[in-house]
Amino acid sequence: MHVEADLKVLYFGTPVVLISSRNGDGSANVAPMSSAWWLGQSAMLGMGNRSKTTENLLRERECVVNLVPSALVDAVDLLAPLTGRDPVPDTKVAKGYRFEADKFAAAGLTPQRSEVVGAPRVAECPIQLECAVERAHDFSGTATAFEVRVVRAHIEEGLLVPGTDYVDPVGWDPLIMKFCEYFGGAENLRPSTLAEAWRMPHQGLRKEETPIS
Repeated sequence: MHVEADLKVLYFGTPVVLISSRNGDGSANVAPMSSAWWLGQSAMLGMGNRSKTTENLLRERECVVNLVPSALVDAVDLLAPLTGRDPVPDTKVAKGYRFEADKFAAAGLTPQRSEVVGAPRVAECPIQLECAVERAHDFSGTATAFEVRVVRAHIEEGLLVPGTDYVDPVGWDPLIMKFCEYFGGAENLRPSTLAEAWRMPHQGLRKEETPIS
């Protein structure tokens, strides 16, 4: 039986990406997001207007969209409460965000030089898409939807179907964010700092294991 519900969150299950961009001083920024979808050789990226990444994309008109495997869930969770905005916006302070100048180092990630754009790639991500920003669309005054065109794609050779330019869907295990929780291989991977900050009323999820001393 269906019931009417005023759903507060509509993240039914989308892939997590790390967007790397350049700050105004030329330093690197990297941020996780899960509002991305692809059509042809283009993608739409949705981000809040208070994001440092939004500021960078509007100014630089380029970025790298790094697709995250489920194995990188811990690095993504380390990035979740960090922001490159200084001072931190009040709305983010209330959710426990803090400023971090070097987010690559904070998450244990390695910047890798790109070939076309100025923003670095994330070396640990097996799929990296260098992108040019084609258009920026206002989204309800609080967010921006960026239309980006892929100008160079990099992929770990082992993820390709041999002899083709197609990704092996069996070998590729993306990190999925489902209602602010992390999933991979259809399993809940770890507790989510973001879900805790948003006070998501989730139950039956994987609990943090207590090490045996």
